[in-house]
Amino acid sequence: MKLFDGLEAIVKNEVPLAPFTWMRVGGPAQYFVQPRDGEQLSEILRRCRENEVPVRVLGSGANLLVDDAGVRGVVVRLSGEEFTRATFSENGITAGAGADLSKLVLRTVREGLAGMECLTGIPGTIGGAIKMNAGGSFGDIGNVVEAVTLMDSDGVQYTRSRGELVFSYRHTNITSKVILGAELRLSADDPRRILDQVKQIWIYKKNTQPLGSRNAGCVFKNPRQLSAGAMIDKAGLKGRRVGGAHVSEKHANFIIADANTHASDVLKLINIIRETVYKRFEVYLELEIEVW
Repeated sequence: MKLFDGLEAIVKNEVPLAPFTWMRVGGPAQYFVQPRDGEQLSEILRRCRENEVPVRVLGSGANLLVDDAGVRGVVVRLSGEEFTRATFSENGITAGAGADLSKLVLRTVREGLAGMECLTGIPGTIGGAIKMNAGGSFGDIGNVVEAVTLMDSDGVQYTRSRGELVFSYRHTNITSKVILGAELRLSADDPRRILDQVKQIWIYKKNTQPLGSRNAGCVFKNPRQLSAGAMIDKAGLKGRRVGGAHVSEKHANFIIADANTHASDVLKLINIIRETVYKRFEVYLELEIEVW
């Protein structure tokens, strides 16, 4: 049996991944799969495990850099209705992993539900946000996660409750192949107060980050008690360019990709930043973005 017999309708070969990332760079996926439901996803994962085919899950590509050569194996995108729907209740949200994070934040304002304001201005999907415990100085998504639905490499679905989950800085203890969705615990509040908080955070980020440019968010994690952006700035690297990629003048922990940028430009610039910061501060910067 061929790897995708009977599933040809949801599988494409050699699909460019650049259009699916915020940086708009990178090569193709050997197999690009968009399952319509959990049953198809389970079958894909099971077959890939049995045939030792690597699997990656693509969210909105907001914190992702894909190599120019692309990736071998399967890239799964959870774009079907089952994976993107969100249901609101009086005390929270049940959302699929593919649900758009920014849209959910705005909807919580209309619904009068507080708790997600801290995620204002952070692009991505619920699944991606939970995987890396997305957030910032205003808070992290881990603070409102009540339960997460997962699927392992055998295609078996299960749930982990809050007591089994550990959230830390840009990290969770989730090791499952796929995040399917989550329950978020929120609290009723005055929509005007929530909107005011969202506006304040948005204005702050607009003034301090290069929103609207082709970037993948903060490139490096902040070392303990330190700011990666501040160190990059003090190292004199704002504006530093390699090919079509350059360090943002507004926030030094962002790399902006121009229209002619290659992933190799970004990777070379990352190495320059790391080496320069290490020489200056003896601190090795860890990546916050994911590199395929």
